[in-house]
Amino acid sequence: MTGSRDFIDMGNGLRMSLTRNKTSANRLDIIYDAGADLYNMRFYRRTFSKKTFECKEKDIAVHEGIYFDMLEEMFTMMTGLYTRF
Repeated sequence: MTGSRDFIDMGNGLRMSLTRNKTSANRLDIIYDAGADLYNMRFYRRTFSKKTFECKEKDIAVHEGIYFDMLEEMFTMMTGLYTRF
């Protein structure tokens, strides 16, 4: 439903590529903070230059201290994509 792909396990989190959405973010990192039992979400845009072979990252939004039951709502609010109907 969201068109997300390239799911990568980061040990304490998840990284994924996002489909086109209402922000210009094309990547999302969800990191679990075990000490606080909270999650951090980082929406960012990653671009690659075929001319200079450089990768650039630009943060679109960073949210820290998110409870697990707020993850879906935050994802939908930022991207406009729904995880369920």
